[in-house]
Amino acid sequence: MLRIGKRAERSREGVAAVEFAIVFPLLLFMLVGMIVYGGWFWLAHSVQSLAYESARASLGGLDAAERRALALDFVSQRGPEIGVPVGATSVSVNSDNQVVAVTINYDVSTHPIMALKGLTVPPPQTISKEAVVRLGGY
Repeated sequence: MLRIGKRAERSREGVAAVEFAIVFPLLLFMLVGMIVYGGWFWLAHSVQSLAYESARASLGGLDAAERRALALDFVSQRGPEIGVPVGATSVSVNSDNQVVAVTINYDVSTHPIMALKGLTVPPPQTISKEAVVRLGGY
């Protein structure tokens, strides 16, 4: 029968702590990455939604200038409600007789979720989304 001495039994103590010390940085890196990228994708979805809704809101305009004003007004009112501040966005509205195109560029570098970007591979600093809506004549 094989006998294990007391010295061999004691050498197993602390193994879990050593393994945890080896694995913890990787787990932390992955957790921070999930938080940062999850927040970034949430913001990207919000910007896309804002672009679609502002393009749809601009359909009530009679000419290109009025459509542009309606879209910009919608972005300035609804953007902060969904987490997209007006000061960090640039909005362009292009309109002709067939379509209205709204493009929103959002600089996420000042958003609180991006404070953790130094702990992982950072996502792009600018979210750019566009929505195009036909004016009729389907």
